[in-house]
Amino acid sequence: MSKIRIKNFGPIGEGYLENDGWIEIKKVTLFIGNQGSGKSTVAKLISTFSWIEKALTRGDYDTKWFTRKNKFKNQYLRYHRIENYLSKSTKNTTIEYHGNSYSIEYRNDNLYIQEAKNRDYSLPQIMYVPAERNFIANVKTPKALKLTSDSLVEFVSEFDNAKNEIRGTITLPVNNIDVEYDKLNDIVNIKGKNYKLRLTEASSGFQSIVPLFLVSWFLSASVKKQSEIKEPMSVDQLERFRKGFLEIWSNDSLTDEQRRIALSALSSNFNKTAFINIVEEPEQNLFPSSQRQMLYSLLEFNNTNKENKLIMTTHSPYIINYVSIAIQGGFLKEKIKSENLLKKLNEIISINSIIKSSEIAIYQMDDKSGTIKKLKDYEGIPTDANYLNESLAEGNKLFDSLLEIEEDI
Repeated sequence: MSKIRIKNFGPIGEGYLENDGWIEIKKVTLFIGNQGSGKSTVAKLISTFSWIEKALTRGDYDTKWFTRKNKFKNQYLRYHRIENYLSKSTKNTTIEYHGNSYSIEYRNDNLYIQEAKNRDYSLPQIMYVPAERNFIANVKTPKALKLTSDSLVEFVSEFDNAKNEIRGTITLPVNNIDVEYDKLNDIVNIKGKNYKLRLTEASSGFQSIVPLFLVSWFLSASVKKQSEIKEPMSVDQLERFRKGFLEIWSNDSLTDEQRRIALSALSSNFNKTAFINIVEEPEQNLFPSSQRQMLYSLLEFNNTNKENKLIMTTHSPYIINYVSIAIQGGFLKEKIKSENLLKKLNEIISINSIIKSSEIAIYQMDDKSGTIKKLKDYEGIPTDANYLNESLAEGNKLFDSLLEIEEDI
């Protein structure tokens, strides 16, 4: 299991207060907390270090490339627009990542890399789904997003790939709405029972859910297909890859971005066997029942491969409640022997979306102290005493206070 430890980076101060500071990145990992508490910061660092580990394992770059002065800050942190978190108190910042293939540490303005002894590693497809995904409905090409983050540009590229995989229509996990793609005119339409709309004309909820769902659907299916190819690359194929890598790297006419694209295309010959789906605010602009349906689709995609991981940031108390249902569903499935009961369970939550309590971790971020705590559970079910439910309770208390004033009038 991979894990990360963060201290003094952006809104993160002391970081995680348990387990010697190590945040375990489980099959399902959630981060909750106020704005500016560091949820996305941790998610982006997991994305960054997971990608570095993948690039090292695959041989895209050597260790020296990553350890060059300021390379980590000016290129890899900039990808997610978090490079300026190192502008203050840089020497106090430490970030450590332990993966199955490499251990990587940032301290004293330097990056240190060590190869792991145990190389039991599943090559991942890493996707960061940004909160800004709503813009995509009104964007024709990734070039239009040149002034925003590189991660959003990459997400748009995968959205384009996903659109081209649609055959006929695909049904969203919300109200049986279909999505179709008019390839000739490059138009995404959503279709209800009595209407058809362009995505650009649809509600903000659809503009949020369509890109998230299509990209997650496309990449999970792609990784599943690749992982079913049993034959590894031959010695000749590996040698051709090395030669291609050196040719790209030594070509001085290419920019860093052109090299990255060329290397990515070359490296696609390696079959990926895991999908790391990192999603900001899956609930964005969605009604509670739609949040549930979207969440269970993400969990189903996550369950298509053993080594897949789903990492989410959220402000929604509903998401935590629906996760609890998925955990309880997993607990019951292990005990149920009757086909009748299994059918009833599947009507409440799809068997394909259930999760084991041992495979999930929920972390609470404190924006005031810069610390992180793990949400406690009762027999594997997340406790109701979390930051999100506490905010709901606070609203009830305020209303009670108003009622007290009314009694005194």
